[in-house]
Amino acid sequence: MISPEIHTERLTLDRLRVEDAPALSRYRSDPDVARYQMWLPESVDEALDFIEGINDIEFDTPGSWFQFAIRRHGNRLLVGDLGVHFLQDEPRSVEIGFTVAPAEQGGGIGTEAVIALLDHLFGVLDKHRVSASADPRNVPSIALLRRVGFREEAHFRQSLWFKGEWVDDMVFAILSSEWVQDHRPRPSGTA
Repeated sequence: MISPEIHTERLTLDRLRVEDAPALSRYRSDPDVARYQMWLPESVDEALDFIEGINDIEFDTPGSWFQFAIRRHGNRLLVGDLGVHFLQDEPRSVEIGFTVAPAEQGGGIGTEAVIALLDHLFGVLDKHRVSASADPRNVPSIALLRRVGFREEAHFRQSLWFKGEWVDDMVFAILSSEWVQDHRPRPSGTA
């Protein structure tokens, strides 16, 4: 399957390219971003190696992670990325993760990108369930998940040894039936 290119009002989601390595390295290395990331590039070369290593991965391959670039229309510069983990044992379930460059945070870029991805996963690929996990201290990410309709399924206490400390892990999910019903983010302040 050819990887999709997904368009929104302001954004394009497509495959990461080698010329994205400096921007990817820059925002992923920002201390406020890196605090909650499993993968932290040590250099532009490491970001380039990452991009080159994932370029052969086919979209919707069970057991793989696919990484979308988030780009603004117009300048096509990288402003974030979205990871999609196609689960090996249950091909209709996926896990997602997202990162938005600090300069782009707070303007709805992450929300718009996640909505577009969910539309594609549920509407085009007929996925059944999408999950995401977050550190409970990552308040903006949790707010985004709730805003687009994810519900909290679990809060595991000190379940993950991460960057030298035991941390909590929260798991969120949304079903295709819930997405069809809600389909768009709830207004701020609603459950």
